[in-house]
Amino acid sequence: MNKELWQGIFPALVTPFTAEDTIDFDLFDKNLQAQVEAGISGVIVAGSLGEASTLTTEEKFELVKYAKKSLPAGMPVVLCIAEQSTAVAVNIAKQAESNGADGLMVLPPMRYKADDDETVAYFTTIANSTVLPLMIYNNPVDYKIEVTLSMFEELAKIPNIHAIKESTRDVSNVTRLFNRFGDRFRIFCGVDTLIMEEVMLGADGVVGGLVDAFPKETVAIFNLIKAGQYKEAVSIYRWYLPLLELDIHPKLVQNIKLAAAQVGISSEYVRAPRMVLTGTEREKVLAIINKAIETQPVLSDYLNLTNEASLA
Repeated sequence: MNKELWQGIFPALVTPFTAEDTIDFDLFDKNLQAQVEAGISGVIVAGSLGEASTLTTEEKFELVKYAKKSLPAGMPVVLCIAEQSTAVAVNIAKQAESNGADGLMVLPPMRYKADDDETVAYFTTIANSTVLPLMIYNNPVDYKIEVTLSMFEELAKIPNIHAIKESTRDVSNVTRLFNRFGDRFRIFCGVDTLIMEEVMLGADGVVGGLVDAFPKETVAIFNLIKAGQYKEAVSIYRWYLPLLELDIHPKLVQNIKLAAAQVGISSEYVRAPRMVLTGTEREKVLAIINKAIETQPVLSDYLNLTNEASLA
C-alpha cells in the first residue's frame, strides 16, 4: 500500500453480529457494497467501532480476508491494532500481513498509560516488525495518551509510518502537523463532528463512524470540500451534524449500529458486555436517525468533481 492510497473516506466498519453472537458476513458484505457504491477509498476493520475488544484474533483476520475478497481489487483493507502488550501487537502485525491486510491502524498501549518514550518505542517496534504501512491513531480524549509533535518527530524517521488519525478534537492540530511535517504524513480527521472543518484545513482523508450508515453523504462532503464547493458541503454537513454527534458518545457502537440497521445495512446486535439500546434511550437515538432519513438531502454528482481546493 503506497502512501498515495492513504486518502479519502475510510469507514471504521462496524462488525455485524447474528442473534447467535457470530459475525454476520452477509450483512458485512451488504455494508461493504454500500460503501463501495458511495465512493469510499478504503476500509478499516476491527477498530473500536468494530468492537475489537470482544473479537478474537481469528475473527479479526476473517474480517480482513472477507473484505479483501469482497472489495474491488486494490482497495486498501486496514486492520486496527489495539493491544496492551507489545509482543501481542507485533504478533498480530506479522499475521496481518500474511492474512492479506494492506495496512495497520495502531492505537497506543491499552490500559497502561505509557509515557512518551514508551509510546514511541511501542509504535516503532510494531512498525519495524512488518513491511505494512502504519496509521498512528492519536486520540488522547478516549485513550489518555497524546502523541505530541515531538513524538511524531521521532516517528517520522520510520519510513513505513505513513499516516495519522487526528482525534485530539483540536482542529488547529491539523495545521500544526502540516506546518511541522509538510507532506511527510497523510492526515486523517478521526472525529465525525469535525470532518467539515478538518478537511477544509487540508486533511487528506477521514476515518469515519456514521459513514457506516450514511456513506454517500460522508463521501459527498469530502469531495465537495476538495472541489471548493463549500456551500453545498455545508448544507449537507448541517443536516448531518445531529447524526455525527452520535459518534462522540460512550455508546457510539450501539448508536451507529442502530443507524445502519435503520437503513438496512447492518444489525443492532452487539457483543457483551455491550447491550442493545432500549427504552427512552433508544427512542431518543431513533428520533434523530429517523428525522435524518426523512429529510435526507438530494445529492449532486459528487463522484465526478474536480479537486480544486487541495491545501496539501
